[in-house]
Amino acid sequence: MSTTKIVYGLYADDDDLMNGVKAFNDKGIAINEVYTPFPVHGLDKALGLKKTRISDAAFIYALYGVSIGATVTWYVMNHDWPQNIGGKPAFDWAHNMPAFVVPMFELMVFCAAHMMSLTFLVRNKMYPGAPAQNPDPRTTDDKFLMEFVTNDVESVKQLLIETGVEEITVKDA
Repeated sequence: MSTTKIVYGLYADDDDLMNGVKAFNDKGIAINEVYTPFPVHGLDKALGLKKTRISDAAFIYALYGVSIGATVTWYVMNHDWPQNIGGKPAFDWAHNMPAFVVPMFELMVFCAAHMMSLTFLVRNKMYPGAPAQNPDPRTTDDKFLMEFVTNDVESVKQLLIETGVEEITVKDA
């Protein structure tokens, strides 16, 4: 009777990790997860991950920021307290809009950056007080880890050794 195990392979170098990912893909062995201390160029494509939608969220958040900026500048300069400042009469917002480009841009960047960061943290369950999700704390410093959920532990261990793994850990699933 075979039991499902979790196999962790710890690499010291990102090039060795990428070679390992390619070797496992060539053998048809599924990689459950990869933990890295920094983004590794090409890893997402090598793992077959889909494009993230965070950029779509950033666009929506930026539109929200521009809308808030336009509303605030219209309200303050035209509706609430219209003033003739520097020879620019407050007839309507559209004539004075070029003067408001900078604050609208700043609000756009502010909203997109902050809301995108919050979305990323909540989506990945990295909010304050959340338990750590990485199985080895060294992956936050300088190590790279591949995780496998498999019944064939020996073939995974053998291929990990062939690809230059530094350490192998096997746990019950």
